[in-house]
Amino acid sequence: MRRLGNERNYWLVDRERVDMRRGAHPPIPVSFAAQPQRLTLDLARSAIVVVDMQNDFCAPGGWLSSIGVDTSPLLAPVEPLGRLLPALRRTGVPVIWLNWGNREDRMNLSPSVLHVYDPDGEGRGIGSPLPASGSRVLEKGSWGAALASGLVPGAEDIQVDKYRMSGFWDTPLDSILRNLGAMTLLFAGVNLDQCVMHTLQDAVCLGYDAVLLEDCCATSSPSFCADAALYNIKQCYGFVAGSGDLLGAMTDAAGKEEAK
Repeated sequence: MRRLGNERNYWLVDRERVDMRRGAHPPIPVSFAAQPQRLTLDLARSAIVVVDMQNDFCAPGGWLSSIGVDTSPLLAPVEPLGRLLPALRRTGVPVIWLNWGNREDRMNLSPSVLHVYDPDGEGRGIGSPLPASGSRVLEKGSWGAALASGLVPGAEDIQVDKYRMSGFWDTPLDSILRNLGAMTLLFAGVNLDQCVMHTLQDAVCLGYDAVLLEDCCATSSPSFCADAALYNIKQCYGFVAGSGDLLGAMTDAAGKEEAK
């Protein structure tokens, strides 16, 4: 029989039969410290969404750097993601790279979106060439829209282009997550208080569980913006945890499985 679908959601089909059981997907429970409460979640029903870890935000010579922003803090998530993502992949957790990838003609971007990146109308926003490289800001296929140095996507990772602060607007993100059977979403990336926060909020409004991995996020905003985002996530939307605690729980769970 031929499999139709992805590893988490599929039918087996031949000329005479259709098997809609979708295979056996035993739970992969992990328990770890989080705020405001300790969490137990099922990695077999989870995915990680990594937001905007792109050269235009994180790299010297990218868009933020070109307008005078110190981008070095935005590279802080690279190291913890380098430890966490391989472990999640080995466990079968989908890794989704959610990045700005705009059309060359910008026909789906309203003035209110464009204004955020070019508030003075000086031609330094989305689609404009960077002074040093000529790369067009956050345009699909450009150097600036590529993943920041140190981040290498896996062969099975999923790439989703976004065009708003929230990755759920005008994108297939929701359809992809539902097709994967993912209900708990781990969030990482930049900026914590902007695109990460907006995407997380929309995820919860759509019925997903949300866990922000604090050490896998960063922002170029003042510290009080990050503090407010973390407060509101814990108060209104979900949970905040550290990647080290999650990794430790995964190691413990793997050890117990081997001991059976």
